[in-house]
Order: sequence, then structure tokens, then C-alpha cells
Amino acid sequence: MPFNVTLLSLCQALLVSGNILLIAVSPLIGARLAPDPAWSTAPVATQWLGLMCATIPASLIMARLGRKRGFLLGNLLGLVGVAVAAQALVAEAFFLFMLGTWLIGIGIGFGQLYRFAAVEAAPMALRDRAIGLVMGGGVLAAFFGPWLARISREAATTPFLGSFLGLGALYLVALLVLLATRLPPPEKTHGDGQPRPLGEIVRQPVFLVAVLSALIGYGVMNLAMTATPLAMSGAGHHFDHVATTIQWHVLAMFLPSFATGHLTTRFGAPRMITAGCLLLAASGMAAQVEAGVTGFHFALVLLGLGWNFTFLPATGLLTEAYRPVEKARTQAANEFLVFSTVAVTALLAGPLVNLLGWTLLNALLVPLALAPMALLAWQRLARRRQDPHISG
Repeated sequence: MPFNVTLLSLCQALLVSGNILLIAVSPLIGARLAPDPAWSTAPVATQWLGLMCATIPASLIMARLGRKRGFLLGNLLGLVGVAVAAQALVAEAFFLFMLGTWLIGIGIGFGQLYRFAAVEAAPMALRDRAIGLVMGGGVLAAFFGPWLARISREAATTPFLGSFLGLGALYLVALLVLLATRLPPPEKTHGDGQPRPLGEIVRQPVFLVAVLSALIGYGVMNLAMTATPLAMSGAGHHFDHVATTIQWHVLAMFLPSFATGHLTTRFGAPRMITAGCLLLAASGMAAQVEAGVTGFHFALVLLGLGWNFTFLPATGLLTEAYRPVEKARTQAANEFLVFSTVAVTALLAGPLVNLLGWTLLNALLVPLALAPMALLAWQRLARRRQDPHISG
């Protein structure tokens, strides 16, 4: 595997470590600073809103300036967001803190494209393995992120200020790693020629399956994950238990990545996505059993596995929907649709877990998790009607 893919994996690890830290502390900061408990996950939502706002510009900027410059710009924007959030914590200013997480989200939006940069930095035959290796960087984050959340929470006189100082350090290290990374220039990765209309691209069955799988996988996962710190806190669990639960969840999200590429190549993306949907549904059903620490762990591990088996194969599947010259617009459309959904789920997590409770919220996610399976089944049925000899 090319060395630059390994460096991208390290950048992914640093990005996800910061995301885990934010997941662990942002809802608690929101609950502390918000004028109403229903606003507790609003800072998480503004982070995802920032990510959503970045999706289209990030892809277009990288098509023009290249991946490396785009990633450097994203990290710098993230550092600005960290500075704003830190000032908000000192001033106990809730809406300023939301501005900070929005800017951090914009930076994260650029980083979400690491997986596509890996595809470009590796031979075509290693596409799925390159995606898996980059996403596998989250395994390091599964241990480092929660540890950083624990030790930094009370590292400063102002509650949680140390967490954001640690986040800033992560982004600075990522900048240094990116400076050492060599990625192909945009003229080699994005091609030339006449692109098809975007409407024609997004109506392709392969695009629809890829987007819906990523959208459902990420949306279901994010809604349950964002609600977890609040649900565990409401059930009387200590912050260390919350951090440990998130740690196991993130480990389940990323550890399979080293094998997911091989499995996708062997069994195909549709079967992997089907397995992911079933795991997401199993997570929702597991949440019906108990609200103890073990119950949260089990449900969140299944949730992480379900995300991995839907999101990673969907990423590889998306690359089959466009030509090189269509890459920027198609990736931008995919990222916008997926992370708009994620932003909405983050905003809804607080009100829904307060209104419905942990158990009912997860029960409602079960049928939603099965939607990509329904689309795959419908597409198979349509193909069989066109050609009765088709078996799969």
C-alpha cells in the first residue's frame, strides 16, 4: 500500500480523535450552557451543519487547488473554530460556542474527503483496501480520543477548556503530517472532457444505493451516538462510563475497516450493505434490553459495526457512479446529502431522547435502518423483470 495512504490514515486518526472528544464533551457543554435542556445537542448540530456547509465548497476547492491544499485549509479553519470555542467557554457564551463548533465542523468537512484522496493515491485494484486503511486510522482514535477526553476535561480551571486545547493540538499535528504527504495534482485525478448533467448522474441506480446506504448508515449511527452521553448521564452513569462506551463504539466503527475492503471485494457492496443494515437494526433492538453500562456497550458496538458495513462499501460504490471529470460535483452531491442528514440527526438527538427516552428512540430507528435493503431488493426485482435470467 502506498506510503501516502498510510499518512492519510494517520490524518484520519487525528481527525476522528478530535471528533470523539467533541462527541463526549459537546452535549455536556451544551447542557451546561444552554438556556433550555432541549438545546443541549445544538452545538453538536452546528458542528454537523458546518460540515454540511463545507461539503460542496470542499470538493470544488480540491478540484481546483488539489487535495493537499484543501486539507491544509480545512485544518486551519478547524483551528480558528477551536479558538472561538475556547473563548466561548471562558465567557460561558452558549451561542458563541455554537459558532466555534460550526467552524470546527467546516474543517471536519474537508477532512471527510481523506477517503476519496486514498482512492486517488492507490492503484485501482487496491481501491477498497485503501479506503479501509484510511478509515482504519480510527482504531487509534478509539483509544486516544476517549483518553484525551478524560485527561483534558479538568485540565484547566474553566470546565472543558482543556478539551479544546487538546483538540487544537491534534489539528496542529495533522498540519505537520499533511505537509509531508504527497498527493496527485488535480489535473491527474479529476480528468477533463465534457461531464454529464448532474441530474443524470444522481438518477443512476448505483448512485442511489451508494447515497442511501451512506445516508442511513451515518444518520442512524449519529442519532443514537449523539443521544448516548445524554441517555447515560440521565441514567446516572459516570462520565468515565460515557467515555468508555464511546470508545468501544468507535473501535467497532473502525477496527473492521482493515478487513472491510477485502470482504467488499469478495462478496460485493450490496451484500456488505445488507449486513450493515441488519447490524444497525440489531443495535436498536439491543437497546430495548437494559439501560446498564453493559447494555449501552453492546448496543453501541453493534451500531459501530453497522456503520462500517454500510458507509465504507457505499464509498467504494460511489466511485462507480462518475467519470474522473465528474468527480468533484458527484462527491459534493454525495457529501451534501449524507451530512445534511447527519446535521439534522444531531439537532434532533437532544429533543428526541428527552421526549421519547433511549429505548423508544432506538426502537424507531430499527425500520429506518432497513431502508437500503429495501432499495436493493427493489432494484433486484426490477432487473429480474427486465431479464428473468438474472439471479442476483
